[in-house]
Amino acid sequence: MALICFAPVISMAQSKPADTTDLQFTSIPTAADSIAMRKEKAANGTTIAANKTATTVSIVKDEAQKTLWQIFLAGFASGLLAVLMPCIYPLLPLTVSFFTKLGKTRQKAFGLALLYGLSIIAIYVSLGLVLSAFYGPDTLNAIATNGIFNLLIFLMLVIFGISFLGAFEISLPSSLANKVDTMSDKGGLIGIFFMALTLVVVSFSCTGGVVASDLAAAFTNGEKLSPAISMLGFSSALALPFVIFSLFPSALQSLPKSGGWLNSIKVFLGFIEIAFALKFLSNVDLAYHWNWFDREVFLSLWIAIGILLVLYLLGKLKFSHDSDLKYLSVPRVFIAMIVLSFTMYMIPGLWGAPLKSISAFLPPPATQDFNLYNLQFSSVPETSTASQSNEKIPVKKYEEIFKRGKVLGLEGWYDYDQALKVSKITGKPILIDFTGWNCVNCRKMETNVWPSPEVMKRLKNNFIMLELYVDDKTTLDASEQYTSTYSLKKITTLGAKWSDYEASKFKVNSQPYYVIINSIGKVLVEPQGANYDVDNYIKFLDAGIAAYKKNDGSN
Repeated sequence: MALICFAPVISMAQSKPADTTDLQFTSIPTAADSIAMRKEKAANGTTIAANKTATTVSIVKDEAQKTLWQIFLAGFASGLLAVLMPCIYPLLPLTVSFFTKLGKTRQKAFGLALLYGLSIIAIYVSLGLVLSAFYGPDTLNAIATNGIFNLLIFLMLVIFGISFLGAFEISLPSSLANKVDTMSDKGGLIGIFFMALTLVVVSFSCTGGVVASDLAAAFTNGEKLSPAISMLGFSSALALPFVIFSLFPSALQSLPKSGGWLNSIKVFLGFIEIAFALKFLSNVDLAYHWNWFDREVFLSLWIAIGILLVLYLLGKLKFSHDSDLKYLSVPRVFIAMIVLSFTMYMIPGLWGAPLKSISAFLPPPATQDFNLYNLQFSSVPETSTASQSNEKIPVKKYEEIFKRGKVLGLEGWYDYDQALKVSKITGKPILIDFTGWNCVNCRKMETNVWPSPEVMKRLKNNFIMLELYVDDKTTLDASEQYTSTYSLKKITTLGAKWSDYEASKFKVNSQPYYVIINSIGKVLVEPQGANYDVDNYIKFLDAGIAAYKKNDGSN
């Protein structure tokens, strides 16, 4: 969930690092739009075929489907929080009472409230569908890694967060709210719909930041339906209390009365908004190689936000709109305990602890200056990458650019042609890791799967690691730039080159994506994406090793 992240290519010549002193934001040239991908899939029948003689590797998870369910549940949880905002909660008994009096019977009142709830859902889902229609999955992928987009999301979330803390209020024009409210007086189905629209408009100052957070998370997911699914979850939770309490109006008596605790929830969410915003600033820092926002800086800011939030929950920090806190309620104490525990959990991360539960949101561990955690992997035996021929192993291209992405001390290569040459010299297969600076699932794989001793042993000893970052913004030399024959787009950055290669060769544009090839580029086993089952990943690696040995690594 967006809000719980706190409690949420083939010219192969040398490229120069981007000059950040004259920074220009460029959108990543999409590797292929969805129509082109569908047409080529239909022409070819299937994607890359696996070596039929190799060991079978089963993919046991549908990550896209799982992610859509996660997006729905995240939106639903955000909607439940939005109900408790001071712009909505006080309207709950008033609205239910209106339906009860208008309907006269419980059955009719329930019917009116159901139409009201469905109208709320229709309004928010329409917003998500509009975004989904204008931005297909490839465009979403490009936007999610675009510098301007990430900076705008960062600034928007910070502004909403500061607003939630009480510095100022963001609202839609009052004339719009008055006009919509007037339309709601027409009665009938149209009147009910405009009542729902009135709620959406007048509650914008409270829900705007929550909706923005959910949509930002949906955009970074890359699935076409993500915005609509997110809004379906959010609006369903927002509408649910109105429908339930219209069916059981007497239950309203048991609800807590409106008071200062509503503003406390708003302030709480303000801290979360600001914490979440830092992720988008980190995205820009990594992709454009600013090298300002290292892992320990990110964690220090989250820890500072956590400490301030604990002080606020305990009544030691007070904002202008807060009422006096005469005593601490039990729920407030428990929430403070949870936030304090989470804050303490992050502290060892300053010395390199993996922090697996939030690793997907943090900058790569290699951005950290002092990392004690990597020391344990020095004990993993590593065979030499010595030449098996008279050829000399080349000096790595792009190594300086990607040193901040190095995982657990693994030696990576960053140029396709060089990796083929090293594979031939050393007699090892190549593991292509299509990854990205802003790839959440990539960080999760690198933190939860790769550190396994058995996985680490294979990665160190049996493979040439080829790390291809599809969202890197390093500008290619003019001689290396080209127009893709697959997407027909101009390829001007290193990341776009690898993104174009992934899509044109494998008909995939998601990350992480793992492909095992030999020294002539032949795929040895069926590639796979994110799968957090360590045993499955070991079988995948072993299948690649077996296939390489069976074919003598050269055909």
